[in-house]
Parts: sequence; structure tokens; C-alpha cells
Amino acid sequence: MAEHQKKILNIGLDRNWVLKHQFDAQLPTDIIKAEVAKFENLTLYYSSFTSVSVLFDTTVGNCGELVSSIMDLFAVRYPEVSAYDVLVFQEVDFKGGDVSTTANPPEKSDDDLDEFEKFARRVSGSDGCAPSTATTSEKTPTVLDKISGLVGATEFKALCKEIASISDEIKRTKTYEVLMNQCYLFSIGDGCGLSTYLNLLAELLGELHLCEMSSRPVREARLDVYRESAEPFEDARHAVESGAPDSVKVVCVDISEWMDKTNSRFFKQFLRTVEKCANDHILAFRVPFVDKDVLARIKYSLSDLVSVKTVSFPPLSQDEVKACAEAELKHYNFAMTNSAWKFFFDRISEEKSDGKFYGIKTVKKVVRELVYQKHIANSHKTEKSNQIGVNDAKLLCSDISDANLSGAEQLNKLVGVDGIKQRVEEIIAQIELSVKSGSADRPCIHMRFVGNPGTGKTTVARIIGKILKEKGILRVGAFFEYAGRDFCGRYIGETAPKTSSICRDAYGSVLFIDEAYTLYRSNDPDNKDYGREALDTLIAEMENHRNDFVVILAGYTDEMNKLMNGNLGLASRMPYTIEFPNFTREQLYEIFVSMVKDKFKCDEGLFESARKFFMDLPDSTLSSKDFSNARYVRNLFERTWAKAAMRCQLGGKSDIVLTRDDFEHASADKEFVVNSVPKRARIGF
Repeated sequence: MAEHQKKILNIGLDRNWVLKHQFDAQLPTDIIKAEVAKFENLTLYYSSFTSVSVLFDTTVGNCGELVSSIMDLFAVRYPEVSAYDVLVFQEVDFKGGDVSTTANPPEKSDDDLDEFEKFARRVSGSDGCAPSTATTSEKTPTVLDKISGLVGATEFKALCKEIASISDEIKRTKTYEVLMNQCYLFSIGDGCGLSTYLNLLAELLGELHLCEMSSRPVREARLDVYRESAEPFEDARHAVESGAPDSVKVVCVDISEWMDKTNSRFFKQFLRTVEKCANDHILAFRVPFVDKDVLARIKYSLSDLVSVKTVSFPPLSQDEVKACAEAELKHYNFAMTNSAWKFFFDRISEEKSDGKFYGIKTVKKVVRELVYQKHIANSHKTEKSNQIGVNDAKLLCSDISDANLSGAEQLNKLVGVDGIKQRVEEIIAQIELSVKSGSADRPCIHMRFVGNPGTGKTTVARIIGKILKEKGILRVGAFFEYAGRDFCGRYIGETAPKTSSICRDAYGSVLFIDEAYTLYRSNDPDNKDYGREALDTLIAEMENHRNDFVVILAGYTDEMNKLMNGNLGLASRMPYTIEFPNFTREQLYEIFVSMVKDKFKCDEGLFESARKFFMDLPDSTLSSKDFSNARYVRNLFERTWAKAAMRCQLGGKSDIVLTRDDFEHASADKEFVVNSVPKRARIGF
């Protein structure tokens, strides 16, 4: 092939922009190299942190298709910038000799190197006359750099640094087998980044050339195994037995279901398979985040046949959640004002309140929702902004109607709870006096709320948190809502750290536990229910952090009395009790009227029909343990709203006006007929 037929396409990227993406899962230059690999007539010639060079034969074609493909790819991958602002293309003659068609890049001649370095300096911001100090001194981020930049994961970082520190010694002595036979026990919750950590471990081993042959690719294959048949771990056994001879897999096997069965014959059989294949696979076991004693016991069982290192990943603290959110916002070139973070964490609290929080995944989901809401806001404005403010963040929260009111104003706004208001004011005054007195022996401020569903327990608990924050008694004043059984883990050893994590989130705030009595089964020592363990951990947290958060246990009167009688240590730490009686017919009607007037216009006949409906409710319904009180009213109001919205939509009207007919059609639905009152509703008022 004649020299004039060969050319080099240099692709340069703005260095400062690349640095912003140095901890991405895939560097911008890696994305370009992957795109080059799709073209048969192109050869990757050279690459650096900010540049890629491609060799091509002009008799076969030019690089126009590659350039177009890269520009389109960057427009999708990095929509926050114009590809024209961060990419530079330069075509030069190739001055080297013949080029091999193998996958290995050819050796560059001195002339090619000079030409390339001039180009690299120019795209990095140098004048081309002298080497750019930024270009020559900037170190390409390594996998270990990525790992060091992670939020949290202290033990994982330490493990990776340890592996890196002994890598030269392993290669010097060629004792790869020592590392390959090392297994890992990851203790990590759902959605907390397991796949990310496995990929980083695989990348690190590949970058350090610790897989016995440096040409071996390292592939991560995560397997979730939940089998209890006569052939347990069949999928996992197949994974560790079937690897290609020229590859090394990092295989992760979830053994959560087998945490208390690691001494079984079937599990030992699986470990023997692991031992036989250890030279060709890096194996990680996964269990939920459990306490150290349980983790040590599992490690002891695994260590019979394989060497094991434990790596724990504690749930993210609030500061770590914020750091993750800030990094994700920065990825999209957005930022959030200080005052908006309050509503971000309110949203995170809502995500946690069903007992199913998926760590980093949930944080990223909420951030994407924030950015999407900001896009909607920007679409209606002439001046665009990438700063997320209070009004943007508020839109993510489910109930912000009274966000601008003080706690006292919110309390006074409540309908039909005059006795409760007085009791709350007494408790707040007593707590405030105790704090101001400066007594070293400050009393517990935990509380019990007893009463039937829908009587306002959740609403009042939320208001108490706001008032205590306003008076300086609570430093954060957020609200965390859970059901009793949300504290119980699925496996032995998971409950205590889960309960501690929930309490840690609520430090400085209110932790509201509805249906708290479900944690108590009996005092039978043979009872294996995890509620007992959750209660013990909760009591310890309530005592150790008595000045820093408020725990409010709520539930039916009889069941709550049974809980307290069976747990005297719990009862002694909850000096305040508020009873929430059922609402009267008149109060139910007043609540309905307030809901309507807050949101809609209505005709005169609506309230007349509603009054008659509520006044006709029988005593047996109002006194029923399963009657949901204000929640029943809210559901009826929302059903009336839905009927009106459908009517207006069919009639081509945009404004919704509630009518008597809308109410009567809604109240005729079977769930509002008094003989068909719903049994148990969801948590909350």
C-alpha cells in the first residue's frame, strides 16, 4: 500500500470538559474508541486521555461516516453541550511504514508523534509553540481514581487499595493463584450499587494485569440465586464451571436465602465446586447488610473451603445521599439551591416510608425527576436556568399545601381536634421549659399516639416535628414515616442494622411508626419473629439519642396497650400519650367542606346533600374499629372530584365545579356504603 493512500484522523476533546467526566462509567475517549471498532476499514492508531487517532486507507474510504456517527452519538450522550464545542477533527498524512492488520496499534514514527503531539497540545489549550504543562502533567484517571471518588464504600476502597499495593509483588513472583483463590463476601443492601462495585473490581484487576495473563478480558457476571431444591445453586455452579478458557469472570452469587444454612450438605457441595474453579474465576458472595456478628459467622462457614474477605457497605448517611445527588446533578450540569435541599430530603423520606428504599438507584431517580421538572419550567420561560430552586423541588413532594404555614398555624387549621391541640400545646410547652432550664437530665420526648385510623395521628405528628424545629428543640425537623413491620429484615442478622439505619436517618427529626404493635408478638424466647429484635434495637436508639430525635409510636388503643405492657422498657421511655377519638358526624362534615373549599368551586346543593349523608351515618359505623374517619372523608371527596372531572371533560369544559349530582354519584359507590366500610387502609391520615 503506497504511503499517500494512508491517512490519520486525529480526534481531540476539550481537556477541561473531559475532566468533568473523568469518573463516568465510560470516558469520552472510550466511547469514541468503541465507535471506531464498529468500522472494519479503520484501525485505532493511538489514544490518550483527551485524544484518539485513527488510521485509514483512502482507497477504501474516508472517515466522514465515523465523524458523523461520533457527532450524533455525543449529541445523545452529552445533550448539555454542543459536540462542536468539545470535539476537534484533523486529517493528516501517515508517515510511518506498513501497518499490520492485527488488533494491536502500529508503532508511530517520530514524525507522526510530533504531528500528534502538536495536535494534542492545540486541542488542550496550548498555543502549539511550547508544550502545555496542563497536558503533559495531567494524569489519566485510573480505575483506582474512580474508586477513590466513590461516595461511602470505605471498606471496598480499602480492599481495592490493598490489591493495588500488592499487584507488583504478585506479578514479580507470578503468584496469581493466591489472588485468584481469594473470595469476597459483600454485605450490601438492595439497590446500593453492587453491580457498580463488581464492575469496578473487574476493571481494577484487568488494569493491574492480575488475571494471570494480561490479555485476558475480565468480565462481570452477576447471578442472583434463590434455590432450595435438591440441586441448589445450579445456575451458580454452571457459571463457575463454564467460563471460556481465555477469560476470567468475576461471578457474584447471592446467598441471602442460605445465610442460616451454610453448614448444609448442599452448600458445602457448592463450595467444593467453587474451590475447583477458583483459578479461573474471582468469586464474590452477596448477603444483605447485616451486623458484624452474623457476617463473621457466615464468613466462618465459607472459610472451610475457600479464603474469604468480608466487605460491608453501610447504608448511605444523609450527607452521603446529598453527595450522590450533587454528583448526579453535576452530571446533568444542574445544581440545587440550599433552600431546595429540604424538599429533596422530604421526597427521599417519602421514598423510604414504604420500607423499600434502593439507595443510590432511588437517589438518581429523584434527581432525574427534579431535572425533568426543571425542563418543564424552563420550557415556559424566556430565560433558562440550570439551578433548581425551592419551587422546583416542592413539586416532587406529595403534600406541600401548608408548607408556608408555621407549625402552630397548621395545628390551628385542623378541624375537629380541639382536645388534641390543647394536649399538643401542653407537651410542647413542657418540653420547651425542660430544654430552657438547662437540666443535664433532659427527659425523653418520645410519644404514643393511640386511636383508630384516620383520626389525624400522622398529620399531628408531622406538625409536632415542625413546631419542635421552629423552637430549636429538633435540629432538622424532617418527618420519617414507617409501618412497624418495615423494621424487620428478611434474614437473620438483617433486622438490627436495618432498624439502626432507619433511626440514623431520623436523627434530629421525627420518626413516626404506624401499626407499631405489629412488632410485638410475644415474650416467648422460642419465638423467631424479628419484631423482638427490632424493638430491642429501637429501644436502645431511643435511649442513646433521646435528645436528638422523637419517636412516635401509633396504633389502635388496645393493641398499643398490649405492646407497652409487654415491653416495660419501651413504655418507660415514652412519657407522653395523646388519644385520638373518632370524629363526630358534624366534624366529618366540616372536614369535607374544608377539603372542597380549599380546591374547588361548587353549587349550593352540594353541601346540603353532603350534610344529609354524614348526619345519616349510623352509630355502629362511627364506633367501628375499622371505620377510617377522615380518610373515609378524603376518599369520598376525591371520588366526588373524579366524577366532576369526568363530567366536565365529556362536556368540553376546562373548569371543574362540584355539584350535588357528583356527590350523590360518588357516595353511591359501594366502598362508601356504610355496610361496606373498608377494613384496613394504608398508613397515614
